[in-house]
Amino acid sequence: MINIPNIQQLITKLKQGKTIIYPTESVFGLGCDPDCKIAIYNLLKIKKRSWKKGLILIAADYTQLIRYIDDSNLSKIQKERAFSTWPGPITWVFPARINNCSHWLTGKFSSLAIRITCFEPIKHLCLEFGKPLVSTSANLSGYPPAKTLKEVYKQFGYKIPIMHKNVLGRPNPSEIRDVITGKLIRK
Repeated sequence: MINIPNIQQLITKLKQGKTIIYPTESVFGLGCDPDCKIAIYNLLKIKKRSWKKGLILIAADYTQLIRYIDDSNLSKIQKERAFSTWPGPITWVFPARINNCSHWLTGKFSSLAIRITCFEPIKHLCLEFGKPLVSTSANLSGYPPAKTLKEVYKQFGYKIPIMHKNVLGRPNPSEIRDVITGKLIRK
């Protein structure tokens, strides 16, 4: 029998440094506490992903991201570029606040990818947790991202706690753009 955790059980797992799986706008995501290096390390190990690539933080609102990014040198136009798409499925790469941001999050970069979600289940999860979540697609490296619970179980089995909600239904993972240049990084 599958144990279907409620939101408080998922929060408890996050606070214990565990990885969880949750639906996003287009695919299921693997997530953990962005302030727990062991949790990030384990998430990368589960996914079989190199730390060098960096990760995304997904949040309920901008205030949850302030401690991880440095927006002090961004112009009003650069900030408006990102804010005009949020909340929503666009991920923006911001300069990282290096003192507060582990290399496990940024990878080999001095920047951090961030997104403010409009998807209520994740927004609620971030608000209840009190901070953003690490967000990377739920798939083993080299495999397609899981879009259904069946695909999640096929790739990861039944050991990782899962938020049992459907993905929002967008056809592709979030677009990624650079906040400084506006350049498209991933379509």
